[in-house]
Amino acid sequence: MNPNALVEAVPNFAEGRRPAVIDAIADALQSAGAHLLDRTSDWDHHRSVLTIAGSPTAVVEGLFRGVEMAARHIDLFSQRGAHPRMGAADVVPLVPLRHITLEECVGLARVLGRRVGDELGLPVYLYEAAATRPERRNLADVRRGEFEGLLATIHMPERAPDFGPAQVGPAGAVIIGARPILIAYNIFLETNDVTIAQSIAKRIRARNGGFPAVKALGLLIDGQAQVSMNLVDYTQTPIHVVFDAITRLAHDHGVKVARSELIGLAPDDALLQAAAHYLQLPTLATTNTIEGALQRAMLD
Repeated sequence: MNPNALVEAVPNFAEGRRPAVIDAIADALQSAGAHLLDRTSDWDHHRSVLTIAGSPTAVVEGLFRGVEMAARHIDLFSQRGAHPRMGAADVVPLVPLRHITLEECVGLARVLGRRVGDELGLPVYLYEAAATRPERRNLADVRRGEFEGLLATIHMPERAPDFGPAQVGPAGAVIIGARPILIAYNIFLETNDVTIAQSIAKRIRARNGGFPAVKALGLLIDGQAQVSMNLVDYTQTPIHVVFDAITRLAHDHGVKVARSELIGLAPDDALLQAAAHYLQLPTLATTNTIEGALQRAMLD
């Protein structure tokens, strides 16, 4: 592996209400030398999404320690929020950034998964590019039934974990994988009618014949309907495309878009695509930004 390899990880934890626990998890993630780039917590989702980056060794060790900390402090028998979850450390994806391939991140995910299963005694499921079975590539398929469903089904052969014991404790299971960059993007509607958000989500998500590489749910967050999305390949379906589509569909229901939000980070070019679209600047790129020019000058 290239000694200059740079890996990102975006672990999701089933805790969004206790700052002390979230702080402890964040500290654990950074304790081996990885850099914390972003953290987002939400009370209604009862979820925290943290983004770290660094060398493969630092990131994998930090993830192990973060999973351990989450398992120590989060009890899914008493935890419930708007967002689906199957584990205290619910989803742990590794993302190649520089001088490393997706296939190499698959290897890192499997090393991490085996260690979590062996040393922490947690059931581990591999997903996306790291999946060992085709039916486990899609996160929604792995997490179907959530924690409560897993309690009743983990003994079945088709639900056997890839690593760790076939038994469920308070920390549930961990879903570990490798994937390209994903954008978590949510749009709030000016209504508390969650059925409108659910109808729109069904229209736009890929598995129902909507936009390619889009996953979507309709949720009620703090009394406001939200279309919650994962854009798993923004080059196929850019941010502005789903924004415009949801604006149109909301109008059909007699409501307006209130605002949108990013969960975690997004690549510069994804945001520049949206700016280029709305500003009618088809040639807009990082070459047009002060930050981009400074970065090139410093690299030169």
